[in-house]
Amino acid sequence: MMKETKPDLLIVTTVDSTHDDFIVRGMELGVNVVTEKPMTTGEKKVQRILDSEKRTGKNCRVTFNYRYSPHRAKMWELLRAGEIGELTSVDFHWYLDTSHGADYFRRWHRLTEKSGSLWVHKASHHFDLLNWWIDSDPETVFAFGALDFYGKNSKFRAENCRTCPHTKECKFYWDVTRNPTYQKLYIENEKYDGYLRDGCVFKNDVNIFDKMAATIQYKNGVQVSYSLTAYSPYEGYRIAFNGSNGRIDAWIQESRPLQDVDYDEIVLFKNFSKRQYIHVPFGISGHGGGDDLLRDQIFLPDIPDPLQQCAGTRDGAFACLVGIAARNSIASGQPVKIADLTSIKPQEKKIYQRVL
Repeated sequence: MMKETKPDLLIVTTVDSTHDDFIVRGMELGVNVVTEKPMTTGEKKVQRILDSEKRTGKNCRVTFNYRYSPHRAKMWELLRAGEIGELTSVDFHWYLDTSHGADYFRRWHRLTEKSGSLWVHKASHHFDLLNWWIDSDPETVFAFGALDFYGKNSKFRAENCRTCPHTKECKFYWDVTRNPTYQKLYIENEKYDGYLRDGCVFKNDVNIFDKMAATIQYKNGVQVSYSLTAYSPYEGYRIAFNGSNGRIDAWIQESRPLQDVDYDEIVLFKNFSKRQYIHVPFGISGHGGGDDLLRDQIFLPDIPDPLQQCAGTRDGAFACLVGIAARNSIASGQPVKIADLTSIKPQEKKIYQRVL
């Protein structure tokens, strides 16, 4: 297809574990690449992409749309302005609800060999935010994880919802046929690829974690306490930045009903001073208003990047590597050094890559 159409750019949105194949091949065929997150799923795949970029002279951009939401961008600005002094630690806890969270266990994401687990597929979003906010590279990761809710943790299961005899008693029953787009996209094509979009969340082959916790040490000394829960009653996150002169707090509930307010709130606490409430208007596009801003920066010429939101392979690698290190730490029971995974080495000050 590349030889026939001669594109200006290759966009990769395949199953996560195949990203490296298409990124590398695209570079070899002479074009720059844009890939969805995660850039890839394993340390050897990360190294393969880094080597290909160096060998071919082409580059790869990773579309971390969470960087572009006005609420998260405001946190970046407050930190850069020194509002809480020197940043020392971060508490970051993410919650997936029993709708969106469960969906990862219905789909191919439930298999670590496809998604790299939620440590990579989902949490690379969060790790990239941390790397961007903290302005340093992650150095050491120690983690725990378990599958306590989905997968084998049920007295009944089936291949998928449409063939399940437990639809009346299962709270996770989901009727994929009610969505005309899914009917055309998935159901009408099952005969070709066998992929079941409405897979059972309690299938025995689920091998990803549904609860995870990690301690991350950054090269500049900042410590992070991170967790993800995939069966929460609501969707969103709580985050706090602790500094030498104060603290920034935010609680975002993403899957919420319509409310009277049209803003997200950040609370700025300064030592020996009154708290300040900062209201950031809702974005009008997906992912907290970030999607349109990201799209414009990719496809419109000469868009400035004052908040350093553009992400290249180094950013994509570190976001993946935190999750990969967490997986490896769980397997070994030991802390994992990021520098031991690939040829890129953590720096105290994050290296900014403007990818065109």
